[in-house]
Amino acid sequence: MLGISESWFYKWRRPPVTARRLRKGQLSDAVRRIFDGSGGTYGSPEIWITLVREGWRVSVNTVAKLMAELGLAGRTPCRRRGLTRPGKRAAAPDFVRRTSCAGLRAPGLHRHRS
Repeated sequence: MLGISESWFYKWRRPPVTARRLRKGQLSDAVRRIFDGSGGTYGSPEIWITLVREGWRVSVNTVAKLMAELGLAGRTPCRRRGLTRPGKRAAAPDFVRRTSCAGLRAPGLHRHRS
């Protein structure tokens, strides 16, 4: 019906386990173990360092790709916010009647170079 033999169809449907597929399965188990052991905080660089220390020969990009396939994402660092926050009350009135001329200097306040 499809123009292929039945044996070829079953061979295609369930391909043999290759050394590459076996290694990838072991690597994904190791990545998930390290990720779960870190409480879900490690990203690909930290997991890669741990794998290398355990004796794996793998690149950071391979670990990152494998983590994406497994749906694992490390905790992103918190965004640092400034300390100055706008107040809720209105600004104090300007009794001195200042003008904001940042580029101009008052006469007599020049710095003299030595």
